[in-house]
Amino acid sequence: LTPVHFSFSSGFILGLIGLTFHRTHLLSALLCLEGIILSLFIALSLWSLQLESTTHATAPILLLAFSACEAGAGLALLVGTTRTHGTDHLQNLNLLQC
Repeated sequence: LTPVHFSFSSGFILGLIGLTFHRTHLLSALLCLEGIILSLFIALSLWSLQLESTTHATAPILLLAFSACEAGAGLALLVGTTRTHGTDHLQNLNLLQC
């Protein structure tokens, strides 16, 4: 296990742990998701560099495009919930009250 592989593997696992256990704010959940996506991007980039194939070089760029869409949708949800509920605490969000 090289130090590079260890770093993106630990980044992915720390992002999952943060998403699982620290669920108080919507913003912290979004930051954990972005950390997971960043570690996946590094992993795909290293994988395409190791294969030295041009067909696999588009996968990291496609992942970045989807992560930008995910970040935009997450920020839109954050702004919407902050405007309607006054806070971004996940405890205040209840689908049964809508």
